[in-house]
This record gives sequence, structure tokens and C-alpha cells, in this order.
Amino acid sequence: MSLLHLNIGSNQDRRKNIRSALEQLELFFEKITVSPLFESPAEGFSGNDFYNIGVNVETQKKVSEVVNILHQIEDSLGRNRALPKFSSRIIDLDLVLYDDVIDEELNVPRKDILRYAFVLAPVAELNPDGIHPEKGISYTKLWEDFQSNMIFELKKHSIDKLYS
Repeated sequence: MSLLHLNIGSNQDRRKNIRSALEQLELFFEKITVSPLFESPAEGFSGNDFYNIGVNVETQKKVSEVVNILHQIEDSLGRNRALPKFSSRIIDLDLVLYDDVIDEELNVPRKDILRYAFVLAPVAELNPDGIHPEKGISYTKLWEDFQSNMIFELKKHSIDKLYS
């Protein structure tokens, strides 16, 4: 079994869309573990704040199969791929980590781990002792360094906020 880390984000009907994405993930993956909910402002454009969660799952599926499943889930929830990269999203599902696999073409590990608090924070929450396959540094240490060097807005909530 391979351990994967996924990121789910939405800034449109956030609770409903993230809950729907989680329900669909349960159809494809085993041993799902969910991070706290993180709320952050839109980056690169003006828009509603995003909710993001990290999700660890186990699977025997290949990397390309996982990416196809994530796209299938996004499509089923109404994701419009014609929109610009930095724009509001009904749903965004990203494969962030796949064991220690490094695949430049599929962006694994996802470069956003080192760029955005809303990606790194959930990774560090769910995989505190994990080691970044390219940097050779724990996610806890990466998060500590990120917090000391960057200015960002990130609110942490209980995952129960999705259901209230």
C-alpha cells in the first residue's frame, strides 16, 4: 500500500463541496485521515476565502490512476478547467505526495508544499515526521521554517466546521 497526501480546496459553497469531495474519495481510497480545516484568503486574485484540508489515504493505485480519479471527482462536482489558474474554485483536488515518489511531469511532490501555508500546514499536521523526498527535511521543520520566514493569513478550525 502506498501513502498519499491530497489537498482539497474550495471557495464556493466551501463546506458542501469539500464534504462532497470527501464522500467521493471514500469510494476510491482506504484508511482516510483528514487534517483540521484551514481557512485562507484567495491568493493571486480577489475572491472569497478558501477552505483547505489535507487528506492522507492508502491505495495500491498508480500515480496516474490517482490523478485521473481526482480529476473525475472534480468534474463530477462541476470544476471548470477553462478558468485561469488563479481564480475561484468550486473544488480543487491535488495530489501532494505519493510515498517518496518524485515525478516532475505530475508535480509530485507538489511544489506548492514549499509555497503555500494552506498546503504545507495540513501536510505537517498529518505527517509530522515525514520527510520531504527532495528536501530531506521533516514536514514539521519545513512548517516551523515557513512560519518564521513568511507572512501569511491562515486560520485553523476543527474539521467539525464542515458539518456545522
